[in-house]
Amino acid sequence: MKIQVPRGTQDILPGQVEKWHYVEGVMRRLAAEYGFQEIRTPVFEHTELFQRGVGETTDIVEKEMYTFEDKKGRSLTLRPEGTAGAVRAFIEHSYFAQPQPTKFYYIGPIFRYEAPQAGRYRQHHQFGIEVFGSAEPITDAEVILVAVDLFSRLGLADLTVKLNNIGCPKCRKDYREALIAYFRPQVEALCADCRNRLERNPLRILDCKQESCREVVAGAPEITSHLCAECQEHFSGVQRYLEAAGVKYEVDSGIVRGLDYYTRTVFEIIYTGLGAQSTVCGGGRYDNLIETVGGPPTPGVGFGMGIERLLLTLEKTGCYLPEKAGPDLYIATLGQAAKEAAFAALLDLRRAGLRAVTDLMGRSLKAQLKYANKINARYVAILGENELAQGRVQVKRMADGQDAEVAWPDLLAWLKAQMQADSRKEEEVQDDSR
Repeated sequence: MKIQVPRGTQDILPGQVEKWHYVEGVMRRLAAEYGFQEIRTPVFEHTELFQRGVGETTDIVEKEMYTFEDKKGRSLTLRPEGTAGAVRAFIEHSYFAQPQPTKFYYIGPIFRYEAPQAGRYRQHHQFGIEVFGSAEPITDAEVILVAVDLFSRLGLADLTVKLNNIGCPKCRKDYREALIAYFRPQVEALCADCRNRLERNPLRILDCKQESCREVVAGAPEITSHLCAECQEHFSGVQRYLEAAGVKYEVDSGIVRGLDYYTRTVFEIIYTGLGAQSTVCGGGRYDNLIETVGGPPTPGVGFGMGIERLLLTLEKTGCYLPEKAGPDLYIATLGQAAKEAAFAALLDLRRAGLRAVTDLMGRSLKAQLKYANKINARYVAILGENELAQGRVQVKRMADGQDAEVAWPDLLAWLKAQMQADSRKEEEVQDDSR
């Protein structure tokens, strides 16, 4: 039987991986500019971390986690989201004792057992940022600004920032009672999961995707009418900072996010061209999470975005993404002496940062040139015994067929100059596409 990748996973192959490198490179540069440092946590953690951190009444914990026991019977779970692991690392390595805020970012795989859809996989990859230690509304605004800035740099426009405030434990208590009072007379119209959540965590009903529940939720009380004075002030502050930075947003009381740890600010960034999977980024504040997981009381705020969904959005909107990258130089050789000279020269070319290859199959010169074209080599140098004797080599730029005769010892310097000129032209093309 032919073995294939598990359902909901994919191979990222040459021709696609270059796009990942490009997007991840923009993410890393942006994160560094905003003062974030990379963190890499294990792909599996103790199950209790997600039960306590994400929330036992969430769909993630109840339905979507990949959980297993190790050989000693300990329950472990492939990480279904990135924040809990970053919080665990913050506590375990005593970052709370260092000057605050702590600013982490991460790029890595996430695992959820859910129905595969366009841009959604059971193993997908996420870019996320977390800021620990600041309760100020300016921090919420900066987190949102990072996402908006990233999309702008990638050339994405026509995105909508949807913003809400879901309160703190103090004001959410009254809101919880208002929700129960609203939903209880209509409990039979709710799905089985939401009927079970009514007394345990009615806020989760607001996030249900079942159509019958969505119809009931449409008339539910809005959290913004139940905010305490402190939460209302915080919400106003976030909006002022976003306006100061020129970030357009919409207040949407329906945004609650699918994780129990959120407090106060929650947000989503929407691109409607993706259909049902329209959210390209989501996040918010979680001021009680670090304490819940076992650390000292410490506020936090962050976001996560799926890289697969982001790439799908970039492709749909025609934003710049690099094509499959071929070698910078292919040295076609004729004769044993030329083959040995090319093999020796490749080391210096590669150490200088060029992607340089030569024939490894014993092909004829004609076959080598055909192969160089197939692998999209940018330049081809033809080196035979006559060229060696003369100390010169013929170099062709494959894009337009332009030929040049270059002194063999000067090949590296000549290529670097040509590559710099090519790079400037490519940057102009990228700028025009944005």
